Amino acid sequence: MSFFVKHKKLIIIILSVILMFILGLLYGRFIGTNGLIVKEYKVVNNKLPDSFNGLKIVHITDIHYKRTTSKKDLQELVKKINFIKPDIVVLTGDLFDRDRNLDNNQKDELMFELKKIDATINKYAIKGNHDKDESWEYIITEAGFINLNNTYDVIYNDGYEPILIAGMSSITSSDKVKNKIKKINKYKEEYNEENLKYKILLTHQTDYIKDFDFNEYSLILGGHSHGGQVIFPIIGPVVLPKGSKKYYEAHYKLNDTDLFISSGIGTSNINLRLFNKPSFNFYRLYNK
Repeated sequence: MSFFVKHKKLIIIILSVILMFILGLLYGRFIGTNGLIVKEYKVVNNKLPDSFNGLKIVHITDIHYKRTTSKKDLQELVKKINFIKPDIVVLTGDLFDRDRNLDNNQKDELMFELKKIDATINKYAIKGNHDKDESWEYIITEAGFINLNNTYDVIYNDGYEPILIAGMSSITSSDKVKNKIKKINKYKEEYNEENLKYKILLTHQTDYIKDFDFNEYSLILGGHSHGGQVIFPIIGPVVLPKGSKKYYEAHYKLNDTDLFISSGIGTSNINLRLFNKPSFNFYRLYNK
C-alpha cells in the first residue's frame, strides 16, 4: 500500500488547511480591504452645552494612503462623509504610510480629495506615527483641516458656552506625554475652566492616556490599533501595535470619559484585513 493511500485522510486534511489559508489570504487582501462601512454611536454626557446638543462628529483615521487605500477608496470616503453632513470632522493620524513614498501627483490628489470633505464647524487633524513626510502640514492645511498637534481650539455654536477640542500628536514614549499635555493645557491660562465643561481630545496611540489625567476630557478619540486589523472569531485581534495593546476595542467607558477608537481605513505592516472592514466612526452627541 502506497504512502498516499495509507495516509489519504491526513493528506486531505493538510491540503484543506493549506487551501483555506490561501483563500483567507486572498480574501483578506482583495475583499477585506474593500467595502467601507460607517460605525454610528450615540454619545450622551450632561456636560455638553445645549447649543451643541445633537452635534455630529465624523472620525477618520489610519488612511495609510496608497498602501491598500486607493484614490477611488478616498473618493468613496469623502462621498459617505458628506452624505452625513457632519459639524466636525477629525483625522487622528496616519494619513501616510512609512513604506510608501508618494510622488507629487499622489500628494496633490490626496489633498484635493480631502479638501472636498465638508464640515459646518471645522475639520481637525493630528499626526500619527507614520506621518513623517514633511508635506503633511501643507496637505492638511490646504485641504482645510486645522493642525491640532499639541494645541487646542475653543468652539462656539450659537451660544455663550463653548466646548474645547485638543489634539496630541503621535507619541513615542511616556516621557514625551507630559510635554505635549503641558502645551495643550495652556488653554487654562486663557479660559475659565468653569466655562469649558465639555472637552474633546484627539490622540493616536490610546494606551498613553494613562500618563495624564484623562478624566479632564469627556470624549477621547483615537486610532492606531486598526482594531487589530486581522481578527479571528473567539481569538480576537492577532497583532496589536505598541501604543494600542490595552485600548484597541471600539469603546471604553473610563469613569465619566468615553474613549472611542476607530479601526480605520487602511492597512499597516501587512496588506490584509480580516473580519474587520475599513471604516470610519460617526458620533451623535447629546446632553440627555
